[in-house]
Amino acid sequence: MRVVFMGTPEFSVPTLTEIVSSGHEVVAVYTRAPKPAGRGQAERKSPVHEAAEGFGIPVFTPKSLKGLDEQGVFALHDADVAVVVAYGLLLPKAILEAPRMGCLNLHGSLLPRWRGAAPIQRAVMAGDSQTGVMVMQMDEGLDTGAVALGEVIPIAPDMTSGELHDQMMRVGADLMGRALAALERGSLDFKPQPEDGVTYAKKIEKAESRVDWSRPAGEVHNHIRGLSPFPGAWFEVELGGKPVRVKVLRSSLAEGSGAPGTVLGDLTIACGNRAVRLVQVQREGKSAMDAATFLRGVGTMPGIVQ
Repeated sequence: MRVVFMGTPEFSVPTLTEIVSSGHEVVAVYTRAPKPAGRGQAERKSPVHEAAEGFGIPVFTPKSLKGLDEQGVFALHDADVAVVVAYGLLLPKAILEAPRMGCLNLHGSLLPRWRGAAPIQRAVMAGDSQTGVMVMQMDEGLDTGAVALGEVIPIAPDMTSGELHDQMMRVGADLMGRALAALERGSLDFKPQPEDGVTYAKKIEKAESRVDWSRPAGEVHNHIRGLSPFPGAWFEVELGGKPVRVKVLRSSLAEGSGAPGTVLGDLTIACGNRAVRLVQVQREGKSAMDAATFLRGVGTMPGIVQ
């Protein structure tokens, strides 16, 4: 089939690779425009942009698809289907209706749970025991389209969002490959999403990254692993007479009690109930390290973290 692929981050690349290796003709790739990054602020292409150039596929980076000119260019691709994986731009009705078989989206949750921008992080932060990936027919709503295929993925008690992300992008690429094969055969069936169980995965805001030790240990642990590795849950501790920000990249539940934020030993911190042991941390301006290495570097920890 003639396919237009639309995606931006690393999460999208395995699906693009799967589509190309399956023999479909990817006639165009749409991705977000390069952005200044790094110390020199040189423009950096998205992972999908770089992958598409490696395959020799024409790349388009419009800032919006709402204009008639961009919609006209899109229609000229004469696509059978568009595949959308974490693209990052709104698709207006004219774009959704341009491919003969519509637009398929790979979404990182078991819809209708966790519609929206951050389904992977929100599932972990909520303590969900499972999530998944689904292939959906896109419409003008926010992840409201009918679904065709899905795969359930268990979330282990200590799994981070980063680990779940990596598993999802592999499973999702295979799922989309199967969906396109079924679509080509005319056997891809869609079912409306259930009306019950709708939740929304709002964008992660910087303000919610700080650890709140007054919450129960289970919630603190889920908060930490849900924001790992990015943007990273953090706390402050006074070291050398000044406050230092420390990110927590990995934690585990622990026994112990005390006033919230009390250091109980070996980087075990008291929470609203029980405690959390910090397994991997990253001091501001330093590389990630295990708890023992961190403690050797700072000497004696103060009795309270904030």
